[in-house]
Amino acid sequence: MFKLIPSDEKFFDMFEHSAELFHKGSLLLREAAADFSLLKDNAAKLERLEHDADEVTHEVLVRLDKCFITPIDREDIHRLALALDDCMDQMEAAMDHMVLYRIDHISEPVKGLAACLEAQATQIKLMMPLLKDLKWEAIRPYCIEINRLENEADRITRQALGDLFDGGFTPMDVIKWRDIYEMLESASDKCEDVAGFVEGIVLKHA
Repeated sequence: MFKLIPSDEKFFDMFEHSAELFHKGSLLLREAAADFSLLKDNAAKLERLEHDADEVTHEVLVRLDKCFITPIDREDIHRLALALDDCMDQMEAAMDHMVLYRIDHISEPVKGLAACLEAQATQIKLMMPLLKDLKWEAIRPYCIEINRLENEADRITRQALGDLFDGGFTPMDVIKWRDIYEMLESASDKCEDVAGFVEGIVLKHA
């Protein structure tokens, strides 16, 4: 009775869709980080992707409310859906603030953080189709790499924040760049949360 029924599989499909949207967004960020002239256009594209991701999250929550039998625990579905949405939200907020703050260049730390986020998004995209099999051995390498990349993003952010206070920036620039760095680093943290939730789900069913 408690075996997966076809409708239950839809949750996994929606997780994959959310991961794909996040990956597409990370490519827009990385592209803008490499070419400043693309910042405004890519920020607008990312905003549209973020709205699409919100719709997927809403669909998950509505389906969860109506579904009698779920393939994994209800609270795990809820937490993972919101964690994936948070990844996109934080990344979109960072790019939006780059436009709002009228930055005139892309700093090296932003380039580094964008590279970390794209790499994490790639790992999440590759990992998510494996979730339905609930096999720890298949999931573990992706979780490890996502966590490693989060540590690298932490390192970049710490160095960048330290450099802001070396006397070479105006107070306004310090505020602008600090906000941007912290938003990007927060997006990386959210990726680690996704890995943690997926890891917990798989271990629970191992």
